[in-house]
This record gives sequence, C-alpha cells and structure tokens, in this order.
Amino acid sequence: MNVVIFAGGVGTRLWPLSRKSSPKQFEKIVADQSTLQLAAHRLLPDFSWSDMYVSTGNAYVDIVRQQLKQLPEDHVIGEPQMRDVGPAVGLMTAILRQNFPDDPMVILWSDHLVKKEELFRKILRVAGEAVKSNPDKIIFVAQKPRFASDNLGWIQFGNKRETHEGINFYEFSDFQYRPDKATAKRYFTNATYAWNVGYFVTSPRFLWKQYERYAPNIASGLLRIAKQWGTAAFTQELARVYPKLEKIHFDNAILEKLKPSDALVVAEDIGWSDIGAWEALKEALQEATDKNVIQGNVFTTDTRDCLIYNYTDQMVVTIDIGEMFIVNTPDVVLVCKKGSVGKIKKLVESWSGTKHDHLT
Repeated sequence: MNVVIFAGGVGTRLWPLSRKSSPKQFEKIVADQSTLQLAAHRLLPDFSWSDMYVSTGNAYVDIVRQQLKQLPEDHVIGEPQMRDVGPAVGLMTAILRQNFPDDPMVILWSDHLVKKEELFRKILRVAGEAVKSNPDKIIFVAQKPRFASDNLGWIQFGNKRETHEGINFYEFSDFQYRPDKATAKRYFTNATYAWNVGYFVTSPRFLWKQYERYAPNIASGLLRIAKQWGTAAFTQELARVYPKLEKIHFDNAILEKLKPSDALVVAEDIGWSDIGAWEALKEALQEATDKNVIQGNVFTTDTRDCLIYNYTDQMVVTIDIGEMFIVNTPDVVLVCKKGSVGKIKKLVESWSGTKHDHLT
C-alpha cells in the first residue's frame, strides 16, 4: 500500500510563522518537529519509507528531502506551478497507476495532527485490505466531531455496510463544506455526520477512471507526464505540461461527481485536528480551554487561555492577560485577541506587492 502526503500549501492563517518561503508544514510546531515530519513518522512501523511519497511545490523539494532524509529521492515530486488540488492528486494517481494500478493508495495531508496514531494506522490498514478486495471503491476516513465547527467540511454517512476488525464501514451520503453556524450545530447533534478531514483510501486504477470520466482534459495532460515517470524526460515533461492544466480543486473536479454507491465512510475518533490556524492549534494542544499553550522561552504570571509561541532567544513575559495569541519570530511579533485570528489572513494578503511583501 502506498501513501501520498501532500505538502504544497502556504497557510497564511498561521502567519507570521508560516511564510511563502517556508510554509507552516515545514516549521517546528509540535515537540520540535514539523507537521510534515509528524505526518510521515506516525505511519511507522506499519508503513515503510519506500511506501511514502510527498507531493509539494518545486520551491520546497529540498526542504522535504532535508526533513525526511529516509524518503527515496524520487518519491518527492515537485509541482512546477501550483494548479490546486485537482491536478495534484491526479498527478500522483497517474504516477502510481503506472506500477501499482490495483494496490491501495492513501491520500493524506501534511498540516494535521492525529493523536491516536495506532488506531489511525489500523484504520488505514483495514481500509487498504477492503480496497484490495474491491479496487473499485473509495473509502473516506472521517473524524467524529468534537464541536460544531463552521470552519471545517462535513461528511454525511448512512447505514453500516460491514465491519472489519472492529472498524465499521458506512454508506456514503454527501459532503458539506463549511456550513453556517446553525447548520454546524445541527450536524454536531446528528450521529450521521462527521468532520471530513480529506483522507481517503482507494486504488489508482479506480481514481484514474474518475479523472478520465469527469476531468478528461486534465487526465490527458497527466497521462503524458506519467508516461515519462522513471526516465530522464520526466522533469522536462512535467514542467512543459503541468502549468497548462486547469486550476481546480479536487472536490470540484472529482468528489462532487462520485456515485455514492462507489464510496464508503469510516468515522472514528482518531484525535484529528486541522492546525491551519492558531486557534485550531490551541484547541488541538490545550489540556483545557482556560489552559495556556506555550512553546519557547516564555514566562507567564496570571495568564490564562493564551497561545504563546516564541521562536527567538529573547524571553517573552506576560502578566494579567487572557484569551490572547502571541507569536514572536525574529522579524515579526504578532499580538492579537483570540477572537481576531480570522483577520490575520486578510492582513497578510493586503501586503502583497507593498513594502511589507517580504514578510508574507
């Protein structure tokens, strides 16, 4: 079974740690490791390094190889130009289809946390065995919701179809992307909804059929690239064809058009968190809501419900504050209220092309 970890996004909501030059998935966020390193290491020992591939941007290939030295060199694929997730997933599907058409493939993302790693690996293994028995299936791995999030996608599932090694597989019903607050509360109280974390297990042959059916123009271009995989011409063909592909999200290109009967859902509590923003990181790491999450040289007195990350040698001291986020980097200090984190992305985007562009 092969695993593809996607590590190509930038992530302005974790600014000033995450920048264009070094996005969030490569920065030390948890236990002195990047989330990319955590994503790879949590697969061990059930998967080997030779089972793993990383899809990223050309600018980040060297960073990936430096952080994951055990990864085979040709298992790091750099996109010459970002064309969104649709072509990115398609490219890896086309490559794996060349040599492993019916071997299960797992799609994962590099900027997440998964606390229950043993259960997570078991789910992937059991889902992989199910796909091996029936390669014309896609199995979504979802997280049982901890709260009524209106910032995450949701997946609806139906009746239980089968059980393997204590893992239940349900009928797939529908996706919902970032519902409003009232709808999210309704989903949270309904046991047939879970967070859609973007993980799935399928076979390259099946997924490639969906590209041929629903995104034929993208498929034809990717096929020309994949035919050169393993040859000296691969990089040249990738650079020539890939930037011309339609820029489209995977959900819009493929998932929204899938037949429900082709999919199954596993919904478990794997301790998953999307740490794409500071408030999500705090929620993932905090022992309780009023507890602080601290990293680096920090001293606090009468401080509650704060996230304080210090990436410098200079000490950060806080006194009598609450519900604040403080991030100290060598060139920027961010201080904002907990409820104002949503404004970070707009601020950083407004600096594009200005004298502050080098800080984005």
